[in-house]
Amino acid sequence: MHWRIKGTVQKVLGLLPGGQALHFHLQRQFGGLQDFGRELESKIDDWTIMAGHLRDAGVSFDGLRGFEIGTGWYPTFPLACYLAGAARIITCDLNTHLRADLTSRCVDGLEPFLARIADAAGTDPHEVRQRYRRLRNRLLAGDPLEAATDGVVHYRAPADATRSGLAEGDVDVVFSNSVLEHVPPEVVVAMYREALRILSPGGVMFHSVNCGDHYAYVDPDIHQLHYLRYSDRQWKRWNNAFLYQNRLRAHTFVDDARGCGFEIVLDTTTVLPERLRQLASMPVHPQFAGIPPEQLCVTTVDFIGRKPALAQVAPAAAALTGTG
Repeated sequence: MHWRIKGTVQKVLGLLPGGQALHFHLQRQFGGLQDFGRELESKIDDWTIMAGHLRDAGVSFDGLRGFEIGTGWYPTFPLACYLAGAARIITCDLNTHLRADLTSRCVDGLEPFLARIADAAGTDPHEVRQRYRRLRNRLLAGDPLEAATDGVVHYRAPADATRSGLAEGDVDVVFSNSVLEHVPPEVVVAMYREALRILSPGGVMFHSVNCGDHYAYVDPDIHQLHYLRYSDRQWKRWNNAFLYQNRLRAHTFVDDARGCGFEIVLDTTTVLPERLRQLASMPVHPQFAGIPPEQLCVTTVDFIGRKPALAQVAPAAAALTGTG
């Protein structure tokens, strides 16, 4: 499909009454939900990567208190965290997307991945399987998600991740997967500030950001740097409620987290020669002229920011609020 057609259709749907329901139907028929098994496996791959990074940063899933930004149609990451031994996972969406039928399909589809989940989290495989059996049986019995997960997974929507309502220091990990690239820049920073507030001292924030042109997934004639041809004003013609892309570069997400007071303990930024070649072969709008090619061409990054120890929190908070 030509990327402009997809962008225009989504733009129109975002303005129509009932457009969200129609968009979901199109996703099931022609989009990512068309091959549910493949999409679920991709999400498990992403969760496994996150789990490995978190463990390397000293995070244990046993008794974990987590806050996820961006649940989506079904809660793969929260369910994997529950199976791995988390004590509480609050997962939120700005709009209500979670669907009971897809959640049930997700649970059914998780069974082949239980050993991977246990291994990635460093959890006893027998305990993971026991939790899975309880989860599946309770969902089959008609229990809601929270009850089916022993009270661990809490879904909140509509909810604002910049105003979580949680107490200071109430969670150990804040995380998201392929979400921040769809959030307005000023809201990204507000999310970081809220994460800094609700994380316990030494707690971490993990984000996996896919900051390439998402239209490249449906149009083989363009690549992931394609949207850098356009100014913000031009890009508004195709930006829409269902596929908003802020076009921030990978280093900006990391630098803004550092600027909010986080210590960056993981940054997977990698400059790929293919991306440099693609960038060199295309016109780039002057508004991106001040960004070095080695930063402009990066289209994905995983990073972890750690909240400072208690003695360092006060100066960081003062810097954010302009007090002190």
